Amino acid sequence: MSKSIVDVLPVGFRKYLSIINIDGVEEIRLRADKNAILYFGGNEGELVTDYIVSLDDIKETLSYISMFSLYAYEDDIKEGFITIKGGHRVGLAGKIVRENGRIKTIGNISSINIRVSHEVKGCSRCVLPSITEDNKIFNTLIISPPGAGKTTLLRDVVRELSDTYKRKVSLVDERSEIAACYMGVPQNDVGIRTDVYDDCKKTEGLMLMIRAMSPQVVAVDEIGGLDDINSLIDASRCGCNIVATIHGDSIEDVMGKSFMSILDKDRLFSRFIVLSNDSARRISVYDENGAVLTER
Repeated sequence: MSKSIVDVLPVGFRKYLSIINIDGVEEIRLRADKNAILYFGGNEGELVTDYIVSLDDIKETLSYISMFSLYAYEDDIKEGFITIKGGHRVGLAGKIVRENGRIKTIGNISSINIRVSHEVKGCSRCVLPSITEDNKIFNTLIISPPGAGKTTLLRDVVRELSDTYKRKVSLVDERSEIAACYMGVPQNDVGIRTDVYDDCKKTEGLMLMIRAMSPQVVAVDEIGGLDDINSLIDASRCGCNIVATIHGDSIEDVMGKSFMSILDKDRLFSRFIVLSNDSARRISVYDENGAVLTER
């Protein structure tokens, strides 16, 4: 486990990591007055039966991840997470504090979820031949249920398009999960020709990138509504290729969402990559007519 994660854990808990096999750990869950739990591959892998997390442990961890200044991270906290050095994302839960009907911050934090950043370089090579042709890149939508690897795949597609295909890529990383910037610098490898707007809404960042960085490809994670779709359509009309992700189980599931109906006329995407979350971990690539191009 990386030092950047160990350094934010409560001192009293760190000694338990030496007696647990933590290879491949994806999440560390700390909940006040509950056992710590480690997750591997989306499954509960290790209940730390000998360690009950105290509220003091939670406060100690918050001090470490905020570098002893929670106030400085107020904007991050109200979004529910803080990204720490190494690109690891720390999710927070507690009492929602509102001001004028909007979330101002999260107080009385009692749950912490440390999501370990994983890069899987090369994982996109099985799909790249199906979403590129000669010198052309097809607008591509990655469809996946939560936890099936869509963000990991998107990150590697961005890296390959930037490094191997030599495209100028603009990445609008709304949740700081793809590039995992720390102090503005990507902690994950997203390619030498990739520019990143970190912690920026897609609706704001896409046109800013087009005006400022003249991208050939724009990439975003987790399309969530009609405004996102309209922003991607505008980017496509400006001559950019699109790579995006969305939660779903199939093309039919995704296209059945109300905000996706606009695509019936715009035909924005001509390639669809569908990831499964079962034990087989299947990856399938379809064209705009639903024909299978790649399956493994």
